[in-house]
Amino acid sequence: MKNFIEVGKTEDEQAEQIKKWLRENGPQIIAGIVMGLSGIWGFDYYNNYQHEQSINARTAYLSVVSNPNSPTLATLQSDHKDSDYAQQSVLMMAKHAVSAGNYQQAIEYLSPLLKTENEFIANTAKLRSAAIYLQIGNHDQALSVLGTDENSAFDALYNHTKGDIYLAQNNIDSAKKHYQLALGQLSNDSELSNLIQIKLNDLN
Repeated sequence: MKNFIEVGKTEDEQAEQIKKWLRENGPQIIAGIVMGLSGIWGFDYYNNYQHEQSINARTAYLSVVSNPNSPTLATLQSDHKDSDYAQQSVLMMAKHAVSAGNYQQAIEYLSPLLKTENEFIANTAKLRSAAIYLQIGNHDQALSVLGTDENSAFDALYNHTKGDIYLAQNNIDSAKKHYQLALGQLSNDSELSNLIQIKLNDLN
């Protein structure tokens, strides 16, 4: 793009130079403005779209919560499958399946969530899957699905669950070990802490 005005020109020459400059560079200026505005509008549109999708997913999830048999579940799973609401609805469906005694169905619900990028969902799915395997007496699978906890926020829950599994296997020493680990990771006023202490007392 050429210089706007050359110093030393008369007013008439400068005016003529401005006209010439606009003729030569006007299209570029206009294109730049249009592209800039398009970028802004495009970004706003994307943000508005994302916000609207989030609201729609939340509305669908609340509908499923109030009625697990709602056809909205299919919409939530198809139209918002990557949203946290869709994954939370799967956790909820697994819970209903367990309540109905459909343990295998519950495990099938939870299975795809075990490796999701959402750490809260993934760890919750692991803990619930382990609890289901413990319920049906598949202790080895219960320990296997827990694997190694990579998020310290869940350490106490993992150790408590492992304690329950080892207790079910009559492996008292390992049960005590994990209960004690869990106690050390919980606050003293935690309800879970009180429950674990009762379990430990029963083993002593």
